[in-house]
Amino acid sequence: MNLNNYGAMRIKILLAMLVLAMGAAAQATKGISYVEQKGDFIYVYDEGGRRAYTKSVSSAGQVVGWSGSFWITCSRDYYYIWTADGKRHKTLSRHTVGEIVGVSGDTFTSRRYDWIYTYDKDGRRIGTRSAR
Repeated sequence: MNLNNYGAMRIKILLAMLVLAMGAAAQATKGISYVEQKGDFIYVYDEGGRRAYTKSVSSAGQVVGWSGSFWITCSRDYYYIWTADGKRHKTLSRHTVGEIVGVSGDTFTSRRYDWIYTYDKDGRRIGTRSAR
């Protein structure tokens, strides 16, 4: 093999690896545009309006809310936080969190008794205030 061919082959391989890495990064960073629960299924749509994936309500629970980077379901005594790519990220007890009243950006808000709590998308409490 000629030295020039070897260099050209290395450049082609590097370019191919770069294209694959960019495609994987673009796929991983796709956000959520809409989460829809129809019958026994939950459909999650990406930023392009295409159906990204489907989950069954029996395995995921009822949809509570979503934002561009995560969504939340509720099943029995637990809330489940899901990532934009469909992986279950965190499980929280309904008895601890209370009732989730809103999801926006990278946070969600709940009400428990006379208190309003703000959580980040990782399930960490970041704020508390009185509901009165």
